[in-house]
Amino acid sequence: MPSDYDRVLVAGASGRTGREVLDVLAGRDLTVQAITRSAENRSELLERGVDEVVVGDLLDPADAEDAVQGCDGVLCAVGSSLRSMFGPALVDGQGIINLAEAAAREGVERFVMESSIGVGNSKSEVPLPFRLLLYRVLKAKGRAEQYLAITGPPHTIIRPGGLTDGPPRNDVLVAEGGDTITGMIPRADVARLMVSALWTPEAENRTFEVVTRKGLRGEATGLVDVDWAPPVDGARAVAPDGSHRKTRENGR
Repeated sequence: MPSDYDRVLVAGASGRTGREVLDVLAGRDLTVQAITRSAENRSELLERGVDEVVVGDLLDPADAEDAVQGCDGVLCAVGSSLRSMFGPALVDGQGIINLAEAAAREGVERFVMESSIGVGNSKSEVPLPFRLLLYRVLKAKGRAEQYLAITGPPHTIIRPGGLTDGPPRNDVLVAEGGDTITGMIPRADVARLMVSALWTPEAENRTFEVVTRKGLRGEATGLVDVDWAPPVDGARAVAPDGSHRKTRENGR
C-alpha cells in the first residue's frame, strides 16, 4: 500500500500538465526528480522546485532506466506534440512502456499515468472526427494502458476529458468503466488528482475518467466515490450523489 515517498519522478514535467504537477508538489517533504528531452528546460524546472533534472528521451530504454533511479513514485504526464505526432514512435506509447518497465524493476510503489478519455473502452465518449485525428496518439496511449494493466507496476490511470488552462475548479467528477463521461477539465485539477493518487490506496490498479461538473457534456454514468488523499488542504471531490465532500488529509 503506498504510504510514504522519498523521491518522486515527474515525467513530462516541462509540459503544461507537468508544470501543474510540479506546483502541487511544491513544498512537500520529498525529493522531486524530473526528466526532460531538452537541457534548455533545466533552469525552468529547477526554478519550479525540481531537485534533480535528468536529460533524456523516454523512447530510449536506457534513459528511462536513468530517470527512475532511486524513485519510489512516478507521475507520468508525457504527451506527443503536434510536431512529433507523425514520427515513427510516440512517447505516449513506447516511451511510457519503457518508463513503466524501468519503474517495475526499480520497485516503485505507484505509477500514475495521465491518459485521455477516448482511449480503450472510453473511445465512444469522443466524436469520431476527433478519434480519427488523434488515432495514433490514442492508440499509443492504449498500448501503454494495456502494459500497465497486465504487467506494469502498481498504478493509477487518469483519463481526463478535454484539457483547459486556468485554476482548479475542485468539482471533479470521477467515473470508472470507460463509457461513462465526457467533457472538459482544467489541467490543474488533473494534476491535483494525479498527486492524490500516490497516497490513495483505493486508486491502486484502477482507471478513472475525469471531468469537472461545469465541464460535463451530456449525462454522467459510472460515477465512483473514492476517498482521495488531497494534495492540498481543503481539496474537494464530487460524490456520486452530486454533493461536494471534503476528503481526508493524507497525513504528510
